[in-house]
Amino acid sequence: MANSDSNDSTPKQLQFAPFSSALDVGFWHRLTRKKLEEYKLDDTPKQINGYYYNGDPDGLPSRTSLDFNSFDEPAECPPHCFPSRGTLLNLNTIDAFKSCDKKSELERAADLIWRDITSGAAISDPSLLSRFLLLTYADLKKYHFLFWFAFPALCSPENVVINQTRHLNQCFNEQQIQSLQESYDAVVDNHKGLAFFLVQKKDDLLTVFQLSDWDLLSDKSQVMLGFCDPCTLDQYPGWPLRNFLCLAAYHWADELPSLQVLCLRDRTREGVRSTDHSLVLDIQLPSIKSLSECPKCVGWEKNKNKMAPRKVDLSASMDPTKLAESSVDLNLKLMRWRLLPSLDLDKVAQTKCLLLGSGTLGCNVARCLMGWGVRTITLVDNSNVSYSNPVRQSLFEFEDSLEGGKPKAQTAANRLKLIFPGVNATGLSLSIPMPGHAIGSSEEILKQTKEDVAKLEELIDAHDVVFLLMDTRESRWLPTVIGASKRKMVMNAALGFDTYMVVRHGLKPPKDGSDENVAAGASAASSGGADSAPSLNCIPGEMLGCYFCNDVVAPGDSTKDRTLDQQCTVSRPGLSMVAAALVVELLVSLLQHPQGGYASADTSAKDDHLTTSLISPLGLVPHQIRGFLSRYHSLLPSSFAFDMCTACSSTVLRHYETEGFEFLLRAFNQPHYLEDLTGLTKLHLETENCDILEFSDSESITSIN
Repeated sequence: MANSDSNDSTPKQLQFAPFSSALDVGFWHRLTRKKLEEYKLDDTPKQINGYYYNGDPDGLPSRTSLDFNSFDEPAECPPHCFPSRGTLLNLNTIDAFKSCDKKSELERAADLIWRDITSGAAISDPSLLSRFLLLTYADLKKYHFLFWFAFPALCSPENVVINQTRHLNQCFNEQQIQSLQESYDAVVDNHKGLAFFLVQKKDDLLTVFQLSDWDLLSDKSQVMLGFCDPCTLDQYPGWPLRNFLCLAAYHWADELPSLQVLCLRDRTREGVRSTDHSLVLDIQLPSIKSLSECPKCVGWEKNKNKMAPRKVDLSASMDPTKLAESSVDLNLKLMRWRLLPSLDLDKVAQTKCLLLGSGTLGCNVARCLMGWGVRTITLVDNSNVSYSNPVRQSLFEFEDSLEGGKPKAQTAANRLKLIFPGVNATGLSLSIPMPGHAIGSSEEILKQTKEDVAKLEELIDAHDVVFLLMDTRESRWLPTVIGASKRKMVMNAALGFDTYMVVRHGLKPPKDGSDENVAAGASAASSGGADSAPSLNCIPGEMLGCYFCNDVVAPGDSTKDRTLDQQCTVSRPGLSMVAAALVVELLVSLLQHPQGGYASADTSAKDDHLTTSLISPLGLVPHQIRGFLSRYHSLLPSSFAFDMCTACSSTVLRHYETEGFEFLLRAFNQPHYLEDLTGLTKLHLETENCDILEFSDSESITSIN
């Protein structure tokens, strides 16, 4: 555009200064959240809001701005700003972005403006004249965004001719300008964001009216069109005037073939208000009343004078921790978008997990929990990293085993934070007292043991789920008792050489009997009829056994008089990863089940698990998973809670809850105390005294002739 003298009265075609887009970083953050939590794969048009500013100093481009609040409705504009209604097309792939029919999309936006003009809706609500279209593609793994703006502007079939361009103070005196400012302020007080208006010249005053007041103004020759002009150029009006002139050409051109347009530029500098740099245009306005179709439309924003989209890279400017957190959430939410709309990821993320054991199983369970978005993980162990650990225990490195080795639990927790800073990981060194491992009689040892028990009780109380991932059977006894007493979900994983067992402990009914999930689970179990009772194929969660329920002996010292290979868990290297993954997946399936830990057990009996209806969106919720790696085979057995169980029976829980540490001390020190207490000793004696069928030698030999 060539500059010309402001008083030049030579008729020429009216030209307009185009808009530029200005997107705040907050807009991209909000779009990211919307994409992940609301839009997902929905790429249908979304209504958003922007605004443009009237009051920039000379030299700045006209800008339509979008920020964090652009997705809110109703839109709130900052002071001296005016609303612009937008349509967002957020496309799912870069190919869809590139192949989008931009001509059709612009025409669709133009049709909306034309409809509002011809129907008169834009006279009642002039903000309908200012619209934009925004195409976006968000690469949320790299935080790269492609975008392309369009500011639809209708084109008159005939050129709009401008006869003269003058400044406001060249057309009106100081008193008239003062009356214009006061009248405009009065109207805006009642109609905030009013960008298009009428100005009447009468009695040496300039009075502002709304567009809907057109019919109330008797002398149309004294009426000017007015709009808040975002442009700062000395010769040209801003882009919003284009659609405003189309509205005037459709409705009022017959009455105002020649008219004046006030381009109001309202600036405040150092506390002083000035409108002197506003423009007054004398134009010839052709009528378009006879048009039956929407006029041609222009408006795609150029990128460095080329018709091309723009790209913004926010990866460097964003907090790396927040980026990692968003990316972790993205991987999980992608599953929910297409495959599992009912997946409750917040419930998983908020579940607090206590891992007792930070070795081979503990490391792999922690990694898998983190992959599911669990944010709170506490690891407990009392040993240090040894030279043999790093190759199998995935959270340790060779350096961790030097100089006697670093504490396993703390090292594992620190490594989790290095992998993902958003995880709340804690490591604690703690010895868990065990039956069969007698506690000494010294006051110091008794005090330390009591403190260890209290700490374990405190940890279990503060978490939602307890994972038993230790090396020995007896080390699982105390947390099993505490977990059952506190009604916590207890998940157990144990390894053999080429076998593994994953089991969820039965969740005891609440002490007050008020939990609705228990009733729901019992109802589901008895759905076969009034006379039906729970069977091995459908045991409610509160009736399921624990790790010790299938044993008829109390846990004892399993490492005494054992060789090195018997003291260590010698297993095939891949076994721990299989078992760790299964115990975590079983937990997440339970969390998604309506009855949670009280869900009835699914089994593999008669292959019903292949056809049974799935209640949890993630599939079956078995009681146990027993795997045989040598045959690549697994079973889903289930078992009732044993009323003589040395860990979860009502007898044991009652003594633990009433006697506390004194009860535990007897269990630690007296080899047969638990068996005597639960009735197992009596059961053994009764079994030994049963009649045994005897056979004579002659009866045991078969003759062969």
